[in-house]
Amino acid sequence: MLSALLASYCQGVNKVVHWIGLSASFLMPILAATVAFEVFARYALGKPTVWAYDVSLFLFGYIAALGGALAQQNKAHINVDVLYLQVSVRVRSLFNLVSYSLAIFFLWVVLSMAIGKLDEAIEFNYRRQSEWAPSMAHFWVMLVVACSCFIAQLSSDLVQDLYYLVKGKSLLEHESNAHQNCETFAEVEDA
Repeated sequence: MLSALLASYCQGVNKVVHWIGLSASFLMPILAATVAFEVFARYALGKPTVWAYDVSLFLFGYIAALGGALAQQNKAHINVDVLYLQVSVRVRSLFNLVSYSLAIFFLWVVLSMAIGKLDEAIEFNYRRQSEWAPSMAHFWVMLVVACSCFIAQLSSDLVQDLYYLVKGKSLLEHESNAHQNCETFAEVEDA
């Protein structure tokens, strides 16, 4: 019963993070088009825009921040492989628990600050200090969403690693292949 509940939580988080990260990736062509238009307007027409720099800056922030949780889900963040690959899968899970806990703490601090900044941005109508001067509230909304997704993904990963440490098997089926591949890799390394 508890295993099914934990698996449902992890699968739900994985789906939400996947779709938010995928949605953020659709912003990349818009970013490229914005930059291309600015270059065209500046050099071909001789009339640079007042909005393109701000839009491209915000789009890049959206892509990077909202894609962070998906990168975590796909294990695409940087890892210290020199030590990490030399230990057993159980010890790797312990390393993961420590690093996920530290990351959750850090992101919780960032989330708390972002909520405060969002309140200020709405109350005082903060604007970006540029010629176009767009509102900054949307940026803080995005940061709140990005931190929340990242914390949820890290908590899902933490639950999965903790489950692996206690039960000795993966919580999710697709993860069992990853743990088996790690164990096989460790066996090949030892041979």
